[in-house]
Amino acid sequence: MSPAVRLWSRARREAAAIREAVRTAPRRTVVTESVLAGLVLLCSLAPVPLVPPAHPVSVALLGVWAALLVPARRMYPTLTVLCCVPLIAGDNVWAMVVVPCVVWSAVRRITPARRAWAVVGASAAGAALLSIAAQSLSGLPKMPYLAVGAGVAALFILLPALSGIMLGRRRPLTRLLRERNAYLEQARLLTDETARMEERARIASEMHDLLGHRILLISVHAGALQLAAERQAPPLASQAELLHTTAGTAMDELRGILGVLRHPSGENIGERGTHESLSALVADARSAGADAELHWNATGQTGTDARTRQAVHRVTREGLTNALKHAPGAPVRVTFHDEGETVVITVVNDAPPVPRPPGDGNRSGLIGLQERISLLGGALHAGPRPEGGFVLSARIPLRPDSPPVYATSPRPVSGGAGSRPPLSTEVLTWPRLLGGGCVAILVLLPTVGTTIALLIMAVLH
Repeated sequence: MSPAVRLWSRARREAAAIREAVRTAPRRTVVTESVLAGLVLLCSLAPVPLVPPAHPVSVALLGVWAALLVPARRMYPTLTVLCCVPLIAGDNVWAMVVVPCVVWSAVRRITPARRAWAVVGASAAGAALLSIAAQSLSGLPKMPYLAVGAGVAALFILLPALSGIMLGRRRPLTRLLRERNAYLEQARLLTDETARMEERARIASEMHDLLGHRILLISVHAGALQLAAERQAPPLASQAELLHTTAGTAMDELRGILGVLRHPSGENIGERGTHESLSALVADARSAGADAELHWNATGQTGTDARTRQAVHRVTREGLTNALKHAPGAPVRVTFHDEGETVVITVVNDAPPVPRPPGDGNRSGLIGLQERISLLGGALHAGPRPEGGFVLSARIPLRPDSPPVYATSPRPVSGGAGSRPPLSTEVLTWPRLLGGGCVAILVLLPTVGTTIALLIMAVLH
């Protein structure tokens, strides 16, 4: 295969690669590069009609060449730096001022740094030599022309390349630092979750060994008491049966709590929070001697979140338990109704027939309810009524947006307890980036000053 054929095949492959890169590139990148190339072409050719140059064809070609280098710096950074040589040696000052920006952007994409410096050195030497050659066409170049050629090559190629290499080397370090910080944050979250799971497992084991044994003994003795009451004291048989049933229910609920502690994501709510479950709670309260009734004012609970149903069940049970404990014999009304995207559950009891001293409870049940409902984005109200008695009311979203109760929260624990999230990556990398940016700007200051001086001279000329 002849060299011409190989060159033509290589050109076709490169053209296909360019079309594929443009097709797969983000639309924003394509538009940005097109606009930048158009602005460079406009700035390079706009002064031509105002100040007719001695060689308009070469000036126009240099303007087009500068515009083509803008998108080429992404795919062919090495070739782009080398192709800046004609712009330095040419007579189009408006196209020359694009060279520092193109070199600064292209050098950052050349790796390793040794190769980048080799390309920059070759480009600077080529620019100086080509400038001297262009001056020699009109005679032997003098020393000032040699100094100007070397100075322009240094200011427009070497200094922008130094700034670009500094920032280009900082980019992978910054990316590595961000990845390391994300890894450490993920490791911290996993460590916290493991510690919580171990603590839950320990609490579940203690509850199973202590409470489980005691409740099982109560259930066994209650069953024996029920059998004895049926033979010897039939009027007390119903109370003994209630005691036996309550002990069995307590054992089932303890198993459910142990399951939640051991498997937080697998809480089995079942049919709690429905009309049937609330009716069963009210019926149990009646069996215990309370004058309780349920008012269900809802069309149904289709689509209600399981956590909302669980919270409704807990509020109802806590309200009935408190009424039996602190106001025995007082009427108790449980009211449930929905309000579009929220449900409201209210447990109200009147004042007890016989005045009783204030209870010695520690309000731990209400505190637990408050935490549960707050996590769901709801509100809980508990307090005495002006006319006597007590009211417990909760307003809960039908479908909470908050994570489950036992999900990991990214926020630090109040009061300084627990581990805190790591610092933001911006905080970690900003001082380093600021230092690198300041040095890069200082390096570019001579280039910027020279560019402004050349433009002023071109305008005055």
